[in-house]
This record gives sequence, structure tokens and C-alpha cells, in this order.
Amino acid sequence: MQRPTKEQIRELPLYTGLTLDNIKIIENEQDAAYALELLSKEACIGFDTETKPIFRKGETCPGPTLIQLATESQGFLFPTRFPEAIACVRAILSDPNITKAGFGINGDIKELRNKLNINIVNTHNLSITLKHLSDDKDPIGARAAVAMVLKQRLGKGSQKSNWGAYPLKPNQILYAANDAHSAICIVKALDEKGLLRR
Repeated sequence: MQRPTKEQIRELPLYTGLTLDNIKIIENEQDAAYALELLSKEACIGFDTETKPIFRKGETCPGPTLIQLATESQGFLFPTRFPEAIACVRAILSDPNITKAGFGINGDIKELRNKLNINIVNTHNLSITLKHLSDDKDPIGARAAVAMVLKQRLGKGSQKSNWGAYPLKPNQILYAANDAHSAICIVKALDEKGLLRR
């Protein structure tokens, strides 16, 4: 397994993943109860966060403005402006029975603890797993990982958009959910190939 070049990634078909119909935004108690019921049954979920970009020098980072979790069939977006969303995602992320798989998640772990008092446990950093599998000197990011394992190209168009604005635009919803979704799909693909260390 080898890290593909940028040119090789550009040639790949676009990662389709989840559609808007399969993505739920958690804004109230009813949404939170639904998400908690579904996600608490999972052994492993995809995980990611988005943070409002800093536009001015000296501005401090507010911490994650969106937390994304995904199963193989559904994405859940937790905007941190809603207390119900934070309470729900805190319960899932601190559950030791659920593995949270993502890319480069050390920064996320720190931000969640310091800014939102969320103590995430039982994590799987796919950047490190794929670094070892490919014998690469650097950790592997989501885009390279999707190309390596799933042979698709993860769109990055909304990466630098304003995650502090609300409501989220459809392209932001798709981008955010599919970042988390690609992580769970990579876990499944590696597991099927017997390449996942437990």
C-alpha cells in the first residue's frame, strides 16, 4: 500500500459517500435522542470536527464549531451552538464501548477537552495506522487515505469555508459528513483485508 501522488488522486472518481438524505443535523432534544439511540448501538464510528477559520491576526480559536459522526449508512452533524447537540455528542464520544475512528485526531481531542469539556475515549487515529501500513515517513491524511484504500478522490472544496456561519450550506453538510463517513468506510475496508490492528 503506497501513498498516491496528487496527480494520481486527481485521476480517481469522486468519493460519493453519503447524500443529504442520509445526513441528520442535531439541533434539539428530539434530534439528540434519535442520534443517541442509533449511535450507541455501533461498535465503531467515523469522527471529525470543523472549526471556524481565523480571519484576523490575534483572534483566538473558538474550538470546534461542528462535530461529525458517521456510521456506514448515516451521518450526524452536531453544531456546537446547540446545547442538546453538545450533550448528545459528549455521551457518544465518552462511551468506552464505541471506537471513534478519524484522521489526525490528536488536535481534535485537545480542542474538545479544552473548549467543550468533552473527554473523548477509545479513539483510532487512521493517519498513524496507514502511515505504518504504507511504510511512509509521514501520517496519512483523509484525502490520501481515501485514494489509497477506497480508490476514490475525497472532495475538499468546502474545507476552508466559514464553519461558524449557520445554517450550513448543502455543500458544507456533504463535505463535513463525508469526512467522517470516509473514516468508517476505511476501517471496514482495512478490516476486510485483515489489515486492522485491534
